[in-house]
Amino acid sequence: MTAGPWGWGLVMLLLLLLAVLRCAARRQRSRSAAGSTVVSRDDGVSALLVTAHPDDEVMFFAPTLLCLGRAGARLAVLCCSAGNYYNQGEIRKKELEQSCCLLGVPASSVTVVDHRDLPDNPSIQWDTQLLASFVLKHIEANNINLVVTFDAGGVSGHANHISLYTALRYLHSERKLPEGCRVLVLESVNLLRKYISILDVFLSCLLPRDALFILTEEETEQARRAMQCHCSQLLWFRRIYMLFSRYVVINSLHLLEKTTLTTPGVKE
Repeated sequence: MTAGPWGWGLVMLLLLLLAVLRCAARRQRSRSAAGSTVVSRDDGVSALLVTAHPDDEVMFFAPTLLCLGRAGARLAVLCCSAGNYYNQGEIRKKELEQSCCLLGVPASSVTVVDHRDLPDNPSIQWDTQLLASFVLKHIEANNINLVVTFDAGGVSGHANHISLYTALRYLHSERKLPEGCRVLVLESVNLLRKYISILDVFLSCLLPRDALFILTEEETEQARRAMQCHCSQLLWFRRIYMLFSRYVVINSLHLLEKTTLTTPGVKE
């Protein structure tokens, strides 16, 4: 069975669209490390990525880490659990260090919080004040001036991811962060955008954001090699995720604004 003229026309249109998007991505990549007005090479940026589990750093934030590193930022990762849901915590700690090394974060700058009240569990919201105290202590001890974490949707809706946003939002809105310390949160997108990989670059460039990081093809392969370090997590659905998720290639982020937050269990 051969394709008719309409079929070939559709194929050519799709190929043309893909070529245009790739061209736009390449042009945007030349500016993406600057992150709009958030990051520049002259800022002396000391960035802390706050994640919930080992593998979050590569499955969701590889573009941010690699582009910030490309821009000359000093990078650190604070992982707020050992990912011990299936009793693999010790293995996953080592995998995290190996992955971060490939993403430009030395092992000496990777910290894992392994606290019994912060369990790896998709149905448990972590205590805001406990989590905020760990994060703030790390920020102050390491002179951090840029924090990156999940937004209110947590990308996947995972309760632990959302807890990180709540804790950072609390610290930010209550002005407990050091002067000049900014917070960027990773934009959660709908299911369609989430799984169209580089094709999402057009919308990502058009829609409002405070920072946009897009990987080169070489950096995308670097991110996928980093995921290979998480051997204990390489189930079939994560392999598919790494092939099609836009978060492997694109990160769009927003700055937290100074608004009042009312958090259950936290006194204003």
